[in-house]
Amino acid sequence: MNPAIRRLMRGQTEFDFVGLRKRWLIISSVMVGVSLLALAVLQLNLGLEFRGGVAVAAENPSGATVAELREAIRAAGVADPRIQLVDDGAAVRIQTGALDQDAEDAMVDAISAVTGTNRVDASIDAVGPTFGALVARQAVIALLVFLAAAAVFITIRLQWKMAMAGLVALAHDLIITVGIYALTGFEVTPATVVAILTILGYSLYDTVVVFDKVREFEGDLADVLPYEDIVNRSMNQVLMRSLATSLTSLLPVGSLLFVGSILLGAASLQEFALALFVGIGVGTYSSIFVAGPLLAKWKGGEPEWVEHKERLEKRAAAKEARLSPPSPSPAPKASAGTGTPTAPTGVVARPPKKKRRRR
Repeated sequence: MNPAIRRLMRGQTEFDFVGLRKRWLIISSVMVGVSLLALAVLQLNLGLEFRGGVAVAAENPSGATVAELREAIRAAGVADPRIQLVDDGAAVRIQTGALDQDAEDAMVDAISAVTGTNRVDASIDAVGPTFGALVARQAVIALLVFLAAAAVFITIRLQWKMAMAGLVALAHDLIITVGIYALTGFEVTPATVVAILTILGYSLYDTVVVFDKVREFEGDLADVLPYEDIVNRSMNQVLMRSLATSLTSLLPVGSLLFVGSILLGAASLQEFALALFVGIGVGTYSSIFVAGPLLAKWKGGEPEWVEHKERLEKRAAAKEARLSPPSPSPAPKASAGTGTPTAPTGVVARPPKKKRRRR
């Protein structure tokens, strides 16, 4: 087995996660910035449950095109429909805003006529704008309750600064995951909200594992290591565990996303699987490269830990001075023109006295 892999499996790596925190900060800032820009420019493709409206799904035996469907629906008095061809045109899905009953019936009749299907075979889902707003509000409430419960749990179980660092990592994961949805244009449905809450819980679990090891080492190594080194050692100890957990989770979720939803055409799985896949990957990254270095910066900057680090540095310098061999004294030099040796300080040495001979 490769020695590097053996050290990784045994938790014996020595990666300087804290020392390279500026690098991780730049990477995270770029990802968060791109996600926020995508949210502002492209915005989210909210599903029918959030914005309200009417969705009609029907078979398409006549092979009607998007242009033909749009023209027929507009002729029925419905403006700006969203039309999708499903299964290479074998079926169609049309979404519009909220409609009254007469407009809805006219649109369904137009769709049936163009696609060559019976009206009774069409699947119709209608959601009022009030209900859509209620679903959106409940999703936000569920997210806030989750974050508050997570903060309280970490504060009680560990420390409040660990809770704050964990919440920053969760916000980091949430923004990037939602930004991916804005970039890809995937529809945001209630299943997406469930998936996001799932990956936030996963990210929180990974972060708590790291912080629990940090707290353990605080009691064992506080006398010999500064706080930054304690965090580094803790993260190296649990690195293999985090990677193994993420890999075993990403494999089935990746199969669900790429095989189930893309290759087999189970489009209803895309919204759920994408949030899981992106969230697990980003959550693993944030628990190692965001939460840990951020905790080291915040807690390592406390006055007692700063003084502790200075004491350790002075102790190490004194120990090095005791162990280093003394430097040899320079030989005395003769003064110019007289041949009289001088002391190392520059003072002229006295010549030796001559002994008098007794007669």
